[in-house]
Amino acid sequence: MQMSKARPKNSRDWVKRHLSDPYVKRANEEGYRSRAVYKLQEILEAENLIKPGMVVVDLGSAPGGWSQMVVKRVGATGKVVAIDLLPMEPIERVHFIQADFAEDAGLAAVVDAIENKPVDLVISDMAPNLTGVVITDQARLYALGELAVDFAVKFLKPNGAFLVKVFQGDGFEPFVKIMRSKFQKVAAKKPDASRDESREVYLFARGLKSPPAQ
Repeated sequence: MQMSKARPKNSRDWVKRHLSDPYVKRANEEGYRSRAVYKLQEILEAENLIKPGMVVVDLGSAPGGWSQMVVKRVGATGKVVAIDLLPMEPIERVHFIQADFAEDAGLAAVVDAIENKPVDLVISDMAPNLTGVVITDQARLYALGELAVDFAVKFLKPNGAFLVKVFQGDGFEPFVKIMRSKFQKVAAKKPDASRDESREVYLFARGLKSPPAQ
């Protein structure tokens, strides 16, 4: 499954709206690669998520806006590991892996990059290539989401944080239930930069629950 966040751009109305979008203009002015960076920024600041020296994993990172923002905040003492099936132009101090996180080789490359050590934050903007069939697309999206959850549960520090993009609809409630079974705090976020008509929502989680006794 490809980790692609591309949207159809064959509509003149879409292009016109995109070019007049204040967040697109702001991203261009501030040198960020996508408007999505402001969705992340709002959540980071509201939850006080990033501090210098942290280790962050960015799943589904292309074109790189989230990594751009995160690497500035973790500073020279921090570390950012990013992965996407799509290519991504280099970002200074970001360790980028072009691979499929849904495949064993992609996961292994990330684990190797973090030296198999706990991390402070996992952020996921992964999405599959869209087929146009809503049920299929939702199922693929949540399959990627569950992979991100599994990774976060295995590699986050005890009070580490996890942020994942999902879409409301089929699969949303079961996915929230999965997250609540793993984390002490789970909250839905709809940043101002997220378009009103979009079904996207970001689920923020913090504080791993202890696994049940065997």
